[in-house]
Formats: sequence, structure tokens, C-alpha cells
Amino acid sequence: MIAAMAEIIEKRKNTFLVRVFLGRDPTTGKTLYHNKTIHGPKDEARKYAREVQVRVDKGEYVSPSSLTLGEYLDQWLQHKEGKVAANTLEHYTENLNRYIRPSLGGFRLRDLETLHIQSLYNDLVKRLSSRTVRYAHMVLSSALKQAVKWKLIPFNPAALVDLPKKERKEMACISSVDVPRFLEAAKTDRYFALFAFVLETGLRPSECFALRRSDVSFERGEVVVQRKLIWKRDGTYYIGEPKTNRSRRSIPLSPQLIEILRHHLSRQGEERLKAGQVYNDQGFLFSGELGHPLRHHNLIVRHFKPVLKKAGLPSSVRLYDLRHSCATVLLETGENPKVVSERLGHSSVIITLDTYSHVTPTLQKNASLKIANVIFGSQSHPSHTKQGRGKKR
Repeated sequence: MIAAMAEIIEKRKNTFLVRVFLGRDPTTGKTLYHNKTIHGPKDEARKYAREVQVRVDKGEYVSPSSLTLGEYLDQWLQHKEGKVAANTLEHYTENLNRYIRPSLGGFRLRDLETLHIQSLYNDLVKRLSSRTVRYAHMVLSSALKQAVKWKLIPFNPAALVDLPKKERKEMACISSVDVPRFLEAAKTDRYFALFAFVLETGLRPSECFALRRSDVSFERGEVVVQRKLIWKRDGTYYIGEPKTNRSRRSIPLSPQLIEILRHHLSRQGEERLKAGQVYNDQGFLFSGELGHPLRHHNLIVRHFKPVLKKAGLPSSVRLYDLRHSCATVLLETGENPKVVSERLGHSSVIITLDTYSHVTPTLQKNASLKIANVIFGSQSHPSHTKQGRGKKR
């Protein structure tokens, strides 16, 4: 007997059965035990028995689940419905199906170990980007963390894995020099107003697609951002909450952009009258020819890419990169990072500075010029060689 309710039963050489009393079933009164066969010396069996007994005494014991990881993930995804955005849930499901289930889905939840997960990640990183592997880890670890809360497993085996280093991708954007050329090429496109709008406001495309005409106040010269539009893989869409609490924001509009929007809405009104009853007016600020919400892929292929080609800009530039262009231009021209962060709807200025770290050298240079003007004046200070050359007294 190892502890008050733990015992070791020797079965044969170097194999021992550990039995720990757990109490009685409150419904049936049946005696409950934790049983574990230890393949090794008796000291190892004693150590295991003590560890289990301590967890039982502290109320931390978790009865091993017979669920497979795949079965548990089904329950977890069902639990997340309504708690995360529909497109986020789709990404979770697709990620687990593609990267986690094929290798680990058949493991019993109770048998899943850190080494199993580490081996999978080591294999995935040979053919996938570190960003993809890290995202897969985030989803799996979140699921297993919930399993701990539900007392299906005693600890999260994904918590101790080594992850691949983050990859720093060069930020793609249209430079301040090329922005006028891009807008000039876009002037004849029906979505010129949308492209100019993203460049000035820095809104996410999903936020732009969800804007309604009523969100723009021409009197106050501002737009209110309070929702996003997301297309699902089944071809349906939904209007959802912004990405973060700070994504709900009000952004001032320049007189130039307001004039562009007035012209845009005038043309939209003409289309509405011409189409008549066929027009499905849902009040979107930017919409298709018959009022329907914009589809990201169609907009890119039919309008954005042709404008890039016409402007002689790389085809690798994305619509989302207009948002990056807005932030980069503002930071390079000396705008306060806090102001830029609020404009973009980031949850903190730290995210802004981390995302646009490529602008840091410019910020530091501007800072040096500003402090120099204060310390030395606007003129360059005299050289050290000219100082102290007065006539000796």
C-alpha cells in the first residue's frame, strides 16, 4: 500500500498494476478506481501512484476521457458556434481538418502527448510557412485549453511545444510617390471612389463593403464604422461585428474625398433609377450595379488588378494593401502613431508600430531633425573645428 487509498498489485516481472480509490458513484454507489499498468520497476509504479493520489486528495484529479481528439474537436467546434464570427469558425474547421485531424485525430484525448504534437509541427514546418503552423497551433491549443476546463484532460499538452519563429514579411503597399499614379489610372473605373476611400481612411475592405450611405455625414465630414461584411464559402454573406472594440470608430473625411463621394452617390442614384424594380437597394455605400453587396474576388479581378496594370504597378499588390499604404504614408509624413492606430482601428498602438516597423527608420530620422532644430536651431550648427579658435589672451 503506497498511500491511504492507493495500492500496487504485482502481476509479473517488471509489470505492476496501480489502483487508486476515487470514491463511489453518487448514482449507483459503485466503487470507482483509477487503474494504470506500469511497465517498469516497482519504484516507478510507486511514484505514479503517489502522483495520482496527490491529485485525488487535492481535488485536481481528472478522469481520463475515452474520446478521440477528432471526436472532441467536433464538440469544441460546436461549442464555439455563436461565440466567434462565422468566417472565423470556418477557418478553425478548415485548419483542423487539413493539418491536425489527419495525424492526431485518431489519438485518444487522454493519450495525446506533447511529443505527438511537436512531431506533427516539425513535419508541417517542412512544407508550410511558420505563420500557417503557428495558426494551426493556436487553434489546437485553444481547443485543448477548453478540454482542461471541462476536466477531460489534466493539462494542455500543446502548451509546451516549440513553435517555429515568426516570419517577417516585407510590407506591401503603394508608396506616396506612386499613389497619384494609381488614382489617375483608377479615375475611369466605377470603383474609383472605393479605392480613394480606402487610401484615405485606411478601412479594411470588409468594413468598406458593409458601409451604408447613412454612415456618411456630409455635414460633419465624417464616416462612422460599426460593422463588417463577410462572404462565407457557401456563397452567402453576413453583416457582423467589427474585428475589435476599437474598430468601431469615426473618421474625418477630407473635402476632396467628400466631393468624390458626392459624385459617386450621384452616379449610384442614376443606376438605381435606370434599373428600376430590379435594383436591390440595401443602402450600401459601395455596391454592385444592381445594389448587391460587393464580392471581394470579383472586385479584384475585374477592377483592381486592371487598374494596377494600367498604372504600371506590381500585380502582387492587394486591395488590403491600400490600407497599408494609408498607414505608411501617414507615418512617413510624421503623423502621430497613436492617431494612425485609432484610424486603422487597431486594439493598441503597439500593434500599429509592430506592423509598420519598416517605417521606423523614417520616424527616427524625422525625430532627429526635429530635436536638432530645437537644440541647434534651424541652421546647421558650426563645426567643432571653428570653435575655440579665438585669439589667445
